[in-house]
Amino acid sequence: MRSALRTILITALVGGFSGATLADEAQPYTEGNVVNVSYIKVKPGMFDAYMKYLATTYKQQLEAQKEAGIVVDYAIYQADARNRRDPDLILTTVYKNWAALDGLSDKLEPISNKTFGSQDKSNAAAIDRESMRTLLGSEMIQQLVLK
Repeated sequence: MRSALRTILITALVGGFSGATLADEAQPYTEGNVVNVSYIKVKPGMFDAYMKYLATTYKQQLEAQKEAGIVVDYAIYQADARNRRDPDLILTTVYKNWAALDGLSDKLEPISNKTFGSQDKSNAAAIDRESMRTLLGSEMIQQLVLK
């Protein structure tokens, strides 16, 4: 009886370890950076004005966020809109991982206040941006790095 019980336990343990090994082998990737993607439709006649904003205030804020270790990188992509509802600019902000988003507002507030001077001025700048563009939507995606 003891011998049979020992055999069952050993078989279960060996089976459990081999199952864990199979699970590790079954995942052919690691989780990479998390990216916020924003889809922008620039209003007619406002492309140069919006690009000026991106090249100044927007860039200043994101460079400060990079320096502070909040973001890994950022980019701006021009897209060919196929219809009126498609974006013509795509903005990306890259974070190290999902944990980098924890307490993000508290981390960004000092940078925003330094750029704009106060929360009220930051809000006013957001309203001004809406005169140049429409945010069609945004999403958070995660890179999966193949092993």
